[in-house]
Amino acid sequence: MDRTEPRLITSVERGVATVVIANPAKRNAMTTAMWRNLPELLERLAGDPEVRVLVLTGAGNTFCAGADISTLLESAGSAQGLAVEAEEALAAFPRPTLAAVRGYCVGGGGQLAAACDLRFAEEGASFGVTPAKLGIVYPASSTRRLVALVGPGTAKHLLFSGELIDTERALRTGLVDEVLPPGGLDERVEEYVRVLASRSQLTQASAKEFAAGRTDRDAHWAAEARGSTDTAEGVAAFLERRAPRFTYTTAPAR
Repeated sequence: MDRTEPRLITSVERGVATVVIANPAKRNAMTTAMWRNLPELLERLAGDPEVRVLVLTGAGNTFCAGADISTLLESAGSAQGLAVEAEEALAAFPRPTLAAVRGYCVGGGGQLAAACDLRFAEEGASFGVTPAKLGIVYPASSTRRLVALVGPGTAKHLLFSGELIDTERALRTGLVDEVLPPGGLDERVEEYVRVLASRSQLTQASAKEFAAGRTDRDAHWAAEARGSTDTAEGVAAFLERRAPRFTYTTAPAR
């Protein structure tokens, strides 16, 4: 494969799956093929019991500049549908997800970052939701997710104006969770995902669903807790002053 060809690059190491958006000629813009491939890729990673955390990032110094505009000329509705499908697949990933952002995180890139559980950004990153520049109706589900993150005021500012905001404002409004100095993003992400990978997937998966507003899984998670050894292991490890060895593995929610 030509290394400059737009693609999603995947690797798994020590429980951490990393998905890299790579389209260097267009600031890592997502092509139709990339949108279409992402849900399949995520499904495969969700089925891998070795994967405990997923990191989404961009190649080089840009996260993702949005959708490849040329795809909108073919069919804006079709392209948007693929983007929403990819966004929803990312939001439904059964384990913790983290967007590691540097450079531009705009349009479709913002959709993907917002669909992750957490967002860490390097100083100098820029965030924008730009459908007003193109006369596009932003998807309802994406709008609701944005409002849940930053509140209606900031969401309207981003959607109405299409203006970019810096990391300081992104942190203040809740769009990102941490801002790192130049050169510090990779080290902090690596450190943090090691922590996540060491924690109980039982706790993480149930918390992820409850935080997303699901109200139909209380009995399910109560039964999962009763059938799991994670609680006993966590308490024993605490009393014995050792690192716990959690064994519960999540499956995609239904």
